[in-house]
Amino acid sequence: MTEDPRRSLRPARIAVPAACGGLAAAFLVAATILHAADPQAAVGMPALGAPAWWWAVAVLTVQAVALAARPRATPGVLVAVAAGVPALAVLGEGVGAALVAVPVAAYETAVGDRRERARPALVVAAVLVAVGVAASELLIGSAAAVAVVAGALQAVGAIGLPVLAALVVGSRRDAREARADTLAARTRERDALVQVAVERERTAMARELHDIAAHHLSGIAVMTGAIGRQIDVDPAGAKVAVAQVREQSTAMLRDLRNLVVLLRDTDAPDDADGSVRMETVAGVAELVAGARESGVDVTLDHAGPVDDLAATGAVGPLAQLVVYRTVQEALANAVRHAPGAPCQVRLDARDGGALVVTVRNDAPPARDAVPPHQPGYGLVGMRERAEVTGATLRYGPRAAGGWEVRLVVPAADRTTTGGDAP
Repeated sequence: MTEDPRRSLRPARIAVPAACGGLAAAFLVAATILHAADPQAAVGMPALGAPAWWWAVAVLTVQAVALAARPRATPGVLVAVAAGVPALAVLGEGVGAALVAVPVAAYETAVGDRRERARPALVVAAVLVAVGVAASELLIGSAAAVAVVAGALQAVGAIGLPVLAALVVGSRRDAREARADTLAARTRERDALVQVAVERERTAMARELHDIAAHHLSGIAVMTGAIGRQIDVDPAGAKVAVAQVREQSTAMLRDLRNLVVLLRDTDAPDDADGSVRMETVAGVAELVAGARESGVDVTLDHAGPVDDLAATGAVGPLAQLVVYRTVQEALANAVRHAPGAPCQVRLDARDGGALVVTVRNDAPPARDAVPPHQPGYGLVGMRERAEVTGATLRYGPRAAGGWEVRLVVPAADRTTTGGDAP
């Protein structure tokens, strides 16, 4: 069972009112003794045991109890404590006994309550103190002007100074809270940025895995379909197809291993040559050749200085990877959704300011027609890659039938020589 924090702090809370009550009682007794020894030392003090003296004891007790009644003084407690000053004006110069608890109540009220709520109570308490001290001065025969000045000074000392101290403490507390809130906000912002970075990395990994697996598995699916038809009528051709399936599987495992190495950011890759292959525009030819070996009717055309754009860095490494992955995904989609249809890949750099990549396929033969399909994650991945590099991606059905993917990758402003179109 959790202990109430207010109860655990109760002894410390009672100590302050007890100290105030003890000081006020000591002040009252000392003033009484001084008055008994010399009536001019404490003018206006009643004798020990007189009704006014017991009245003073009762008022000081009420002040101490009011302070101890709550964990911290409230506006109501402050007014009740301050009311003891005019109530003890009959003590004359001994009215100071009633002022001991007032600064404590004023400080706790100003620190603990909202300023708008505490301000009226502080004003009322200041007035009560001023009136009580002025009344005690008048009772002992002081001039009216002296009484008013004395009351004002006591109000400033008993209320104003504690409030000033409370403002300083409160401002420092607000500054600490503001710093803590700022730190918490920065922590939340950092966590949000980390989360965004993690989500981006997850998306990038999903794109890479999809591109690698979809490309190789599509080729494997096509070749295994051919093996099923060849195994009885053309065993030699089936063996060749099985070897191609093995090559595709090995290539997929190599690409996946390269991806894992990149994600681990290791300095010692598992490859025999100690390096991780970064796909470039030059790898598109190998990509097309591999698709052709797996049975896809695909051709590759170049226009303009494609190799120069890649070699000079006009098309950066990330943009070249986007080109490679786009061609890879487009060929995989063609194999998956238009089996048996001719495909054409074209790299056009005649503009000089951009590399235009076009992958188109005809409509599949009627016997191999497939039902309409919804775009999957491959097209989403291509679009996200293009956005990262500032490239423009368009895809959709062709008017003559089939499908076309067009990627325009901006190139840096470099002096290039034009090439001959095929």
